[in-house]
Amino acid sequence: MSFFQEISFHTSVNNLHALPSPFGSEVAFAGRSNSGKSSAINTLTNRGKLAYVSKTPGRTQLINFFKLNGELFLVDLPGYGFAKVPLSVRQHWELLLSEYLQTRSNLRGLVLIMDVRHPLKPLDIQMLDWFVPTGKPVHILLTKSDKLSRQKAKQALEHVNCVLSVSYPKCSVQLFSSLSKQGIGDVTEVISYWLDLKKSPPV
Repeated sequence: MSFFQEISFHTSVNNLHALPSPFGSEVAFAGRSNSGKSSAINTLTNRGKLAYVSKTPGRTQLINFFKLNGELFLVDLPGYGFAKVPLSVRQHWELLLSEYLQTRSNLRGLVLIMDVRHPLKPLDIQMLDWFVPTGKPVHILLTKSDKLSRQKAKQALEHVNCVLSVSYPKCSVQLFSSLSKQGIGDVTEVISYWLDLKKSPPV
């Protein structure tokens, strides 16, 4: 049984002052609205409604903490890039995301979610530019890979890999599908290593 299946909801916060004390280790999930972030979390944890999935983009407006065994946490960050929310709300999200990603001392790595059909949008690049300077690892999930043919999905993966190798060489990337379960083992290996549950790095 995956260690993710021991997960439970811990708390939700809407500002930096309400963040839990930075004990233990955290892995954060971020992505554009409607990129499949909540579905990816639910698939990894085998918990259908752990992270809220909405057909209306922009509904995840809080930082949600989910507790694993001991002092280990998965953190679901607000989706970004949805234009129909008020400007003040978008600005608040941006401040919350950037400050959390750049200053959270016990954050071990970032899983960045991108729709395989629309990767590396400007706000995705902004997220990389916020986080990469911390020196902590980034692993990109190209979600909804079942929406493309195997050849098209491979081409998208190769394109993202090419961009990363030039501009963000320490980032890794893989294909992922919540529907077909493609890639679950790979991302589980990555997160396990970040949380010191696995001693050797993923191949």
